[in-house]
Amino acid sequence: MKTKVSILFYIKRAKVNNLGVCPIYTRVTVNAKRFEFSTNKYVNPDKWSSEGNKVKGTNEEARTINNHLYYLKNQILEAEKSLFKKDISITSENLKNELFGKSETKRMLVPIFLDHNNKVESLLGQEYAPGTLERYKTSLKHTVDFMKSKYAITDIDIKEIDHAFIMDYEFYLRSVRKCNNNTAVKYLKNFKKIIRLCIANGWLDRDPFVNYKPKVREVEREFLSQEEVLTIYTKQFKTERLNLVKDIFVFSCFTGLAYIDVKNLTKSNIHIGIDGGKWIFTHRQKTETASRIPLLPIAEQIIQKYKNHSQYINEDKLLPILTNQKMNAYLKEIADVCEIEKDLTFHIARHTFATTITLTNGVPIESVSKMLGHKNLKTTQHYAKVLDRKISDDMRILKNKFTTGHLLQPKKAL
Repeated sequence: MKTKVSILFYIKRAKVNNLGVCPIYTRVTVNAKRFEFSTNKYVNPDKWSSEGNKVKGTNEEARTINNHLYYLKNQILEAEKSLFKKDISITSENLKNELFGKSETKRMLVPIFLDHNNKVESLLGQEYAPGTLERYKTSLKHTVDFMKSKYAITDIDIKEIDHAFIMDYEFYLRSVRKCNNNTAVKYLKNFKKIIRLCIANGWLDRDPFVNYKPKVREVEREFLSQEEVLTIYTKQFKTERLNLVKDIFVFSCFTGLAYIDVKNLTKSNIHIGIDGGKWIFTHRQKTETASRIPLLPIAEQIIQKYKNHSQYINEDKLLPILTNQKMNAYLKEIADVCEIEKDLTFHIARHTFATTITLTNGVPIESVSKMLGHKNLKTTQHYAKVLDRKISDDMRILKNKFTTGHLLQPKKAL
């Protein structure tokens, strides 16, 4: 839309003073929105020409005032031209600020970041998990520490954030914070969300991330072999807490559910599936995607084992799970006792389900992806690595076809 700026000089007759003169005002209108200001000049109402927007006559007083009005008009037009050169939209407010030398209200990074984090916190349990909030809080802390280290400041105007700022921040994360590649990229991704928020609100007209091309390196995800799962499953511990942790970990190995999704399970999540057997119907908290998992015998046995537990009876909890921190601490003990030389964490159970329990045993990756609650197969491929055993089994079927003559048989002549 073409911007239309109009300038009008007029007298305020209601403000006539004791000397019988009225103040002359300037009215600037930009696309039907206007602002006004005094010219600091006065004139007798009889000497003012409303049609000409000036003082009548050619005497000294008339020439002086009219020259001043001409100067003001040129100043307004120069301010309009300056906004155009700066590629700033010509609005009533922007033109007024440019004319009187008022800078725009500065928008600082930290309050915007804090406001975002507060909104995430208010939506915990609905749209966000506690771990997500913790990552954003840590990202803000690293950002502030970087600004202190690099620029000796604790905050910055968002308009001053440029490509150099992004690259220096990435270097800081890698060098000072000792973050590996993927961790550094994740912190920059959190920071980028704040920048996108600023752009969406019209506070920024350029994206400092436009030339930043991070590369996430694929990580070999650890999982347990069938023998290691069996070792943990059959092991009986002397303490009740270790047996409980073992059971819930094995349950995750046979369902593929993450810690928070196991924690949220209730009796109402168990339904009869299409095959007439028991299934878990739930939604992953991380992605809010549906996940439907047929219960394997071992998983069903573990649920039955805890049907008399107080949390099952009184709190509608399917399993009496401990905190994630305690679960992971006790899993270290379980790994030591079972002589498993892997950094055993609860999330390894999810990898184990994808790889050892399902894919290796011939379950198609599309089915595995659905049960894991993934939105696309690419995500599932990070969890489900094709093992040598699966390749061997698949190739043995192919070899048998060659051996029995099903493939490369000469065609009979017609």
